[in-house]
Amino acid sequence: MSIEGRVYTITGAASGIGRAVAIRLAELGAAGLALSDLNVKGLEDTKSKCVTYNTKVVITRVDASKSDQIEDWIAATIRDFGRLDGAANVAGIAEGDGETTCATIKTEDWDKMLDVNLRGVMFCMRAQLPHLPRPGGAIVNVSSTSGLRGLPHNAAYATSKFGVIGLTESAAGEFGQYGIRVNALLPGPIDTPIFRDGEAKGLFSSEMTSQATCLKRMGKPDEVAKVLCFLLTDDASYVTGCHWTVDGGYSAC
Repeated sequence: MSIEGRVYTITGAASGIGRAVAIRLAELGAAGLALSDLNVKGLEDTKSKCVTYNTKVVITRVDASKSDQIEDWIAATIRDFGRLDGAANVAGIAEGDGETTCATIKTEDWDKMLDVNLRGVMFCMRAQLPHLPRPGGAIVNVSSTSGLRGLPHNAAYATSKFGVIGLTESAAGEFGQYGIRVNALLPGPIDTPIFRDGEAKGLFSSEMTSQATCLKRMGKPDEVAKVLCFLLTDDASYVTGCHWTVDGGYSAC
């Protein structure tokens, strides 16, 4: 599953799945990684782990909900590396209080969730797609198993993740003729800072969701990263427009 010489962008790379993806790509031999997040210290920690594999890493503070920041970041990536072979659009948020309904949600809370989780993915793809090799380019957008069914008391989150799947499948249909693959990855209950923050707010329960999986445990970020990176490599050359669950059987159970 060699990716030697290739360059990738990763959003949400300061922690969790994004960090695990960056480390995995470095392990596999990526020549360059452009990492972004709002958490600069987290990005520095991720970079320190990636450079041990002789991968060139550039970190940038980027708000994924801001189109101009995404555009500037991708343009800088092309200047720094001279190419872009693929992207992992991981950045996302999970907010709420565990009580809000569709009758009580505040417009600003709805907008914030969709701005980061859905518009942010669109902004990334819009900036990335013109630079990807044709054929050979690959994008993986991170959705969620919450993109397959409703999520009471967090309709904005579920809606944003449903939207990522629709956006991904649409882009796959538009760019497949050029040999560019676009897939969505749907993590289930994964032990990440986002999950733990949501649990603290009463949105999730690690004990309940663990028992709801076939494997009876939470997943680890590196377990998601291995599947995501597979989708970025040529080993997945005939895989596009899919939504691939990595959830320990949560959807099946």
